[in-house]
Order: sequence, then C-alpha cells, then structure tokens
Amino acid sequence: MLPSTMTSIFTASLGLFSLTLIYICYHAANLTVSPQGCRMSWMSPSYLLQHEFNSSWTPLAHRYSLWLYREVGWDPNQVMGVPVLFIPGNAGSSHQVRSIASSATRQYFSSPFVISSDFTGRGIQSLDFFAVEFNEDLSAFHGPTIESQIEYSAAAVRYILSHYPPNTRIIVMGHSMGGIVGTALLPSGDISALITMSTPHTLPPARFDARVDEIYQRNAGTLVNDSTPVVSICGGATDIMIPSESCILPDPGPERDIYRRTVFTSALEGAWTGVGHREMVWCHQVRWRVARAALELGEAHSDIDIGGIMDTWLSRDGRLFPPVADIDIPEAATYEALPEGMNLIMRKPTGSRTYLLPIPRALETNATFVLLVSRGSISSIAAQHSTKLQTAPLFCVGRATSPTIQQSTESVSCVPLEPNTLKLLPSPIPGKPFPVPDEGSDESEGVVLFEATVPRIPSGVDNAWIGVHVDAAGEDGWVFGGFDETRTFQSDIGVFDIVAGGAKLSLQPTERSLVRRHITFPKLLSNALVVYALTPESVRPTTSCAHSLSLLPPLLVHKSHPAETHYHRLEHKTSATLHTHASAPYIPLSRFSPSYSSELWIYAVSTGCEDINEFTLTIDWWATIGRIATRYPTTLISWAVGVVALLMFHAWRESGKGSMPNVSQSLAAFICHLLPKLLVASFVVALLPLSPDYYLGTRGEPFLAFLAPVLLVVATGLVCVSWWLILLLMWPLRFLTRLLPPKSRRYDELSMPRSTVVSLIFICFLVFVVVPWQIAFMGCWLIHLHTCASSAHRKPYPGSVPSLRSTPIESLPLRERLDGREDDTKGTGPKEIKSSEEPGIQDACRVRNLATVTDTLNATQTYHENAHLLLLITWLLPLSMPVLAVWVRTLMTAGYTTPFNGDHNVFKVAPFLVLVEFASRRKSALSLHQNGGSYLHWGYLIVACVSFLLGSREAYRVFDVASMYIGCALVVIFSPVRFARRIAT
Repeated sequence: MLPSTMTSIFTASLGLFSLTLIYICYHAANLTVSPQGCRMSWMSPSYLLQHEFNSSWTPLAHRYSLWLYREVGWDPNQVMGVPVLFIPGNAGSSHQVRSIASSATRQYFSSPFVISSDFTGRGIQSLDFFAVEFNEDLSAFHGPTIESQIEYSAAAVRYILSHYPPNTRIIVMGHSMGGIVGTALLPSGDISALITMSTPHTLPPARFDARVDEIYQRNAGTLVNDSTPVVSICGGATDIMIPSESCILPDPGPERDIYRRTVFTSALEGAWTGVGHREMVWCHQVRWRVARAALELGEAHSDIDIGGIMDTWLSRDGRLFPPVADIDIPEAATYEALPEGMNLIMRKPTGSRTYLLPIPRALETNATFVLLVSRGSISSIAAQHSTKLQTAPLFCVGRATSPTIQQSTESVSCVPLEPNTLKLLPSPIPGKPFPVPDEGSDESEGVVLFEATVPRIPSGVDNAWIGVHVDAAGEDGWVFGGFDETRTFQSDIGVFDIVAGGAKLSLQPTERSLVRRHITFPKLLSNALVVYALTPESVRPTTSCAHSLSLLPPLLVHKSHPAETHYHRLEHKTSATLHTHASAPYIPLSRFSPSYSSELWIYAVSTGCEDINEFTLTIDWWATIGRIATRYPTTLISWAVGVVALLMFHAWRESGKGSMPNVSQSLAAFICHLLPKLLVASFVVALLPLSPDYYLGTRGEPFLAFLAPVLLVVATGLVCVSWWLILLLMWPLRFLTRLLPPKSRRYDELSMPRSTVVSLIFICFLVFVVVPWQIAFMGCWLIHLHTCASSAHRKPYPGSVPSLRSTPIESLPLRERLDGREDDTKGTGPKEIKSSEEPGIQDACRVRNLATVTDTLNATQTYHENAHLLLLITWLLPLSMPVLAVWVRTLMTAGYTTPFNGDHNVFKVAPFLVLVEFASRRKSALSLHQNGGSYLHWGYLIVACVSFLLGSREAYRVFDVASMYIGCALVVIFSPVRFARRIAT
C-alpha cells in the first residue's frame, strides 16, 4: 500500500487533469467550425387560441393547447387555405411558428389581401398555420412525454381537418424533437408531407430512457416503409445542441420508391450556411424556402408532384433535373460561331443571340461542357431574384462558313443539351468572409452551374457545336462557356500522414487555366469526429492580383455526402475547414456514408493570377477536440459508473480477506495497479470492429482508438473529484450530527422495526401512484449521505483500516488491564477470591474488551462500505435526474394535479430503499458472507462491463443493471424466510 501522501498526490493530479481537459473541451465545443450567415426575420404575429379543441377531443386538452397563427393586417381570423401543423421541440414554444408562417403569408400576398402574381391563376391557396403548445416540456429526456405529445398532435390533426372540406390533407412541420412527434404520426392518410428541421432522427440526444429508444425504433420502421414524403433539414456543425449526423434520414434502400431527402443548410441553394439549432426556425435564408415549398404543395396531386416541389425549393446536390424544354429559335436566327479553342465570356450581355462553340475532333472522350451564368438563369434554375438574363445550352450540327452568319435553321439544327449537373453555386464577395456573419447570401446572389457530357459527333456531319442561346437586357451578370477536360488529382494522403505536421499536395500545372479541378482522397478518414484544415497556396499572392477582374474567384466545394456540401472561398494562405457528418459514432453506416474517402472540387473563372497550385492538409486539433466533446458526455457518465463499480469490486474482494479499504485507498489502488492495465485493454477493445451501438461506436477505427484511454482517464479523474465533493458535503453534516443527541440503535443482523416496514410500503405506494421513482431515489441518496456523515467520526484509526488480524495484542486495553491486575496482586495481601471464580472474571473482561474493539472495527468497516455505496449512488444520479427535471417542469407549467405517467416502477428503486434503510440501522448491508455472499462482488464486475460496453449508447441500461444487482444481492444476503421471522415486534 502506498503512503497516504502519495495517494493524495495521485488522486489530486488525476482529478485536476480531468477538470482541465473538460474545461478545454468546453471551450473547444463552442468554437465555430461552420460559420453562420443568417438574416433576422421580422413579422407582426398574433395567435388565436382554439377553445373548441377541448377535452371532448382529447383528455390532454387541460395540459396542452392549440393556436392558429395570423399575420396582423394580412390574414383574416378565419381559416381559408391549406392547413399546416407546426410541432415545437424540446423546451420549444408554439410561437416559434411565427417566422415561417409570416414568410408564407407575405409571399402569397404582395400586399394585404392582394395575391401575388406568382400565385395568381394557379389555384394555390394560402396557408393556415396551426401550432401546438407543449408548455416547453423537456421531451428529449422522457419517453412518456413524447407519447403524450404524439397523442395530442394526432387529435389536433383530426380537429384541424374537421374545419376543412373532406379529403383535405395537412402538412406537418416539426422542429427538433417535434420532428420525432411528427414522424410518429405516420402512416396517416391525412398527412400530405412532413418537413423536419434540426430533428435527430437516428440517435436520441439524451439516452437515459428506454421508452425514447422504443419510439425511435418505431419511427425507423416508419421512415423505411411509409410512402409519405419526408424532408429533413439539418444545420450542420453550427448546431451544437444535437449531432447533425443524427439528422440524416435512414436510407430506405434503392429498391423502395419512396421520397426521402436530407438537406444540410450548407448545401441548400441560396443559403449556403450552417444554422444553429434554435436559429433554424427564424433564419431568413431557410424559413422563406420552407414557406415557399409549403405554398407550392397546394397544387401537388401525388407523391411524385410533392417530391418535385421539394426538390425545387429545398434543393441540394443530387436533385431531380427539370425536364429540358425545347428552345424556340426564330427562323431567321443570328448565330455567332467562335474560333476553335476559344471560351465564351460575356459581361453584361445584351440582345438575343446564339453562340456556337466548335467541338474539336481531338477532344477527349467524356469531355465536359461547362456553362456558368451569374445573376441569370439556365433553363428554370436561377437565383430567386435574378435578372432577365436567360441562357440555354444546345447541341447543334450543320454548316457555318463565316464567324457570323444569318440564315435559315436548315443550315444549323439545334436540340437542347441534357445536363449532368445543374445547380446554383454561391458567389462569395471578395474581401468579405463567407458566409457574411448575420447577413449571409441574398436571394439575388448565385451562379448557375451547368455541366454536360459533350455528345459524339454524328457520322456524316461536317460541323458540330455546343450552342449557347443568350437573351439579355444588358443588366448586371456574366456568362462563361467552354470545354473542360476532366482532371482528377488523386492523393494517397491518410490521416496518419498528417498527424505530425501535415502533408502537402501539389497540383500538376496545366497549359491553360482549368474551370474545374477534381481532387480525391480515397485513404483519408471521413468521420464527424475529425476536422481538417486545408491551406491553399496560389501561384502569386492575392495582393498582386488586386486589380484582376475574375468572374469567379477560386471556389472550393467539399462534398462528403449526397446531402452535405460545404463551400469555401480559396485565398492564399487562408485555411478552409473540412468536416463531415457522413460517418459518426453510434450511427449505422449506409451506402452514402463511407468511413474513408473525401472529394473536393475547385471552380474558377479567372485570369490565372489566383490559380491554386498547392495545398497543405493538417488536422484542426482544436476543432476536433470540440467535436469529440459534444458526442461523448453520456459515455463519460457511464464510464464513471464503470470505474466506481470496479472500485467496489476491489473493495469487496479485500473485505472478504478481512479488511475493507476506504474510498481513498480504493482510488489509489485502482489508479496505481488496475488503471494501467485497463488503459491498454481499452485501447485494444477500441480496435475491434464492434457494432456502432457498442463501446465508442467507432467500429474499430484505429485512429480513433486513442479516445478510449483518454475517456477512461477523465472518467477516473471525475470519480476522484466527485469523492472530494462528497467529503465536502459531509463535513458540515458531520458537525450537525454531533450536536444531536445520540440514538441507540439495534444492530441486529436481520431485524427491522415494523414501523420501518410500514414506511417502506407507504413510500412504494406513493411511487406507484403519485411521485416518480426518481424522487424516491433522490431521497435514498440524501438519507445515505446523512448516514455516512453521521458515522464518519467513529473511525478510531485515521488513515488506516484496522482489523483483528492487523491490530497488535499489546495495544488492546484488555492486555493492559490484565498486566495491571497481576502487579496489584503481588503488592497486596491475599484476597478471598475463589480459584474457580478467577478464570471466569478474566474471561468476562477479555470478552467485554474484545467486543468493544470488534464493534469499533466493524463500525469502521461499515463506514467504508457505506462510503463506497454512496459513491455509486452519486454517479447513478445523472442517469435518473433528467426525468426528475421533466417532472418538476411539468408541475410548474401544467399544474400540480397533472398526472405523470410512465415512471412509477417501484422495482427500480425498491432495492435502494431497502439498502439505504439497512445501511442506516445495521453494521453492514452487503458484506455478509453466508448464503453465497462471498461471491456477490462479481456483480460489480457485471455492472462495470455493461457501463463500458453498452452505457455509451444505452445509458439507461447501466441504472437497470445496477438496480438489479443490488436487489439480487439483498435477496441472497437476506433470506426471505429468515427475514420474515426477524421482523421486530
């Protein structure tokens, strides 16, 4: 055993290290990995309470309420359009509907009660936004609360549709956990579409309740099988309240023809920004698109129509292309044929003309034609507030004998060119960050990108061109068109190559500036826990190119998932942050989320002055720490319970040898002897290809295996700190206990007063009927804290754990008294004591003094045992207290008579009630060695294994296993037959 000084140094050092690391992680987690550029939205709200939606519709009407949003001065009070139901999330409010509802009204009406020209004559109606008010319930922590919200929302749908003609269907929108409630309403023929915002579909944000997992499992089946169109909008790394990888909808598989779309706001055309969790409902760049999509759904007649509308207004990479319309070219059209090898570049184009770019015979197979249009449109793709600049790409064949000709269409025949890519790219403003904080992109900004494979020239044709028909009025904007050879630069850089100091990637120089470059990293780890920093270097510094007139400065497009794309403006020596949500802990892999591989695209239309020729790739350690910190707090709590269970396993095993160590000694022994072995074992287990539901959830990724030892060290340090806090709490209680008169207690092995039995039955009855079992568990902790504080001062040997084996005979008062008796008999006269009585007197003295010492030692042993149990109960508190917070919040918002269903399982807390009661009345609660008690310490090992392997994903199982073990131990130690016979009268 180490000296007490070394013990204190070890525990203090580890505790301070853990606190320091947690402090660093806290600050790293608040860093902005993905900047937010959102404009504030404004409205004039009013809310009409639906009084008729009362208890005749649902018994929950006294707890929740339903409101109708009306824009003051724009909307009439009565319903008149398409119904929409908004469902708020955890601690959310019905007033969060105002931003989207106001936008929908002001888009539909150009002025009060005057329908906008965009909707006139189309048969599209305005939207009636209803919102449920859940009194800011903490639904993320409590399954029965979610079930109540589901029940109320289903009744709200029935009530709302009762005010509309038959066969009317409703649009459901859900924010955060409101999306989980909305998904649980499916399948339903009354719901036309579901739009969720910042909703964690695949992983509960708080994993302390098994009933929440049951709801998630039901929803997972619904999302795979139900045909209702569902769109999930995710905020990305800017959302620090939920991990955005859980926002990605599960993949139904290619064999199922159902509409499922996940859109990250960084990929949402026209937004191109990360969005925070609460900002999702009011960010202007998002809310007006959601509102417009809901308005357009009014003319949808099938799920296919709904999918097309969603892809149009909530578009991202991989959307469905609109059908290519025939181009109406006048019979006497003006064509301008450009020289071979020349690109089409036009600034502020004017007039209507078709430009012909000759297709070179020597052009590589699968060459691509690229067309970029700023502030204009290609086909139907354009910024929301674009100019009159319109372009159309064509494939033309025929005969042209002069650069500029005007003749009939019989000489030149054109057909529309089918696109491979057609989307809107951002156009960052030079000299400003992208996106601009608190401003973001404007509806008029954006560059339309068109890419198409160059068709083969038909045999027998003299000339073939790619035509670009331009129709403009001289407004701001530009057009670029040209052929581009697909150049892919593949790098073998892996994550271990850049751990030390980074790796450089040099791009091969080309004879002319390329419009686009494609860079792939097939060996680079792609995981939500790892953030990279990419630093470009241009041919010449940007300062020397201050006067260059680049149409499109180098734009980096980082695509890691069909739903997630990030855009960065490349500047010399300015780092761009690369991160992804494709693969992450505790998220099942899909066909769209590989663990490795990342691809970059660079688009540029410049003079060559800003061409990028080299990159430096490093790990952004600060951002990586922040990403890890936001995904493993539950793991840290569960692993701390596992550490405490191992401490108790060691202590109970030592107790079986005759000496129960105190908590400090158990910590020292664990840190010095067992912890080094566990660090190695934890690293080895992290390398195993386990299911994402177990352990760290990293599926054996070697680079992330170091997280296991780090988490184990931090968990151990937190256990040390928690013990210091417990001692700090017991210090004042100890003095208060000494001021109270001592109580004589009967320390019989199995006795329990009948009044105590009645009290336990009464407490169980209250738990079963009125209060949640978490209240009783909190009471157990308080009572046991008092028990430990009141018995702490009884220790006779501070700093050590005495036992009958280790205590020397010479130190016992019995020997001293016997020696003194012998001396007295020698110095006095003979006494009249019978020889037969002298041994009896000596034996009585020995027994009496031995009993005193034994009681003292047993009291010390009992205190150490109770202290270990107090530490375990303390670390089980975080696994149960979230539901207690939900109960208190419900009482405060819904009234003291509101029933709180689902948390009246007496059996979860009954073992702790009995344990605490016996610990306060007898010498020892769990250290008896008869009836198989000597093997009970192995139960702590089971609790530790569950905590480490399952606790990270299913934290509620840790408490359940600990409760079951305590109950089984009490049953084994206290035989029911013997216990019944020893009830005190």
